[in-house]
Amino acid sequence: MLSQPHVTVSRRTFLVASAAAGAVFGFTAGPARAVGTRPRPFGRYGSPAARRDAKTLYVHPGGAGDFTTVRDAVAAATGSGHTLVIAPGVYRQTVAVDPGRTEMTWIGASENPRDVVIVYDNAAGTPKPGGGTYGTTGSATTTVQADGFTARWITFANDWLRAGHPEITGTQAVALKVQGDRSAFHHCRFLGHQDTLYADSIALGTFARQYFAHCYAEGDVDFVFGRATAVFEQCRFRTLNRTDLSAAPYGFVFAPSTAGANPLGYLVTRSRVDSEAPDAYYKLARPWVPSSDTTARPMLTVRDTWLGPGIDAVAPYANMSNAYPWQSMRFAEYRNTGPGAAVSVPENRPQLGRAQAAPHTKENYLGDWRPYA
Repeated sequence: MLSQPHVTVSRRTFLVASAAAGAVFGFTAGPARAVGTRPRPFGRYGSPAARRDAKTLYVHPGGAGDFTTVRDAVAAATGSGHTLVIAPGVYRQTVAVDPGRTEMTWIGASENPRDVVIVYDNAAGTPKPGGGTYGTTGSATTTVQADGFTARWITFANDWLRAGHPEITGTQAVALKVQGDRSAFHHCRFLGHQDTLYADSIALGTFARQYFAHCYAEGDVDFVFGRATAVFEQCRFRTLNRTDLSAAPYGFVFAPSTAGANPLGYLVTRSRVDSEAPDAYYKLARPWVPSSDTTARPMLTVRDTWLGPGIDAVAPYANMSNAYPWQSMRFAEYRNTGPGAAVSVPENRPQLGRAQAAPHTKENYLGDWRPYA
């Protein structure tokens, strides 16, 4: 049984109590620079003594900034338009950006997402201090509800492990839940197992546009899910091995829950899906029709993307509930490559023609908002 990982900082790298957990969550990959030893802990982004502007706040775990935690910096950033420059470190805490803190930007000062890690270890079934459990939404390490949020070079993680808590059956453990419109993530990592990245909107009927570029996400069950209109461009998705199961499927990469009234769901373009699990042990997607919105029609388009052998090419889609078969949803592919993209059973792999694929672009999905410009 793996011990529950707790991340610490050493001079050479991020370490975890469990070596196996470190391999899973990537904290040992680096190398990360030692906190407090860099002559310029905030890189090219100024410092408290040479502040870029009044709305720039500096976070440093050793006290060289305005705040030692991201949570405290967010609490101080009232209103709109603040920037948090975050020095290398592992910030073990939960953080929430409420709807009033709009147009906020977080920058990993070293410009290496492995250096700045925001991590906690709540699961849906984790008991809350006041009674009850956290649930999927409450398990999130970081929650962003404000519009206009941008993050660069940051790792968002949830390092809760099933093996460490066999008594807990609610194993969803969210690293990031993002609900705001115009939310952009560049060169970020999302680490977890089940329900790692929750790309959602703040309310049913509210459409939220989100953009993920040059990002990395890993997990096993439904680890990219929600009802946002989200574009994933040049991203890497990695499915994890599992020792608690002996048969396929181990899990599902995507589980969109797009509202029926929303014409645009998830778009994955020019990306890569690989795996550390045995070949064909993962499905590419399944539709999530939540009890709170039984009229949802999940939408996923995967185009110009390399699908590795970990994806079951014969039957890449599955049902989450037999009441809502994936064939009645909006799943499609276009010009994908790799062994996981082979079309051997055409009825199992809905393919778009050139004209049908034309609207499935980041420009169309994101409209007048251009975070990629």
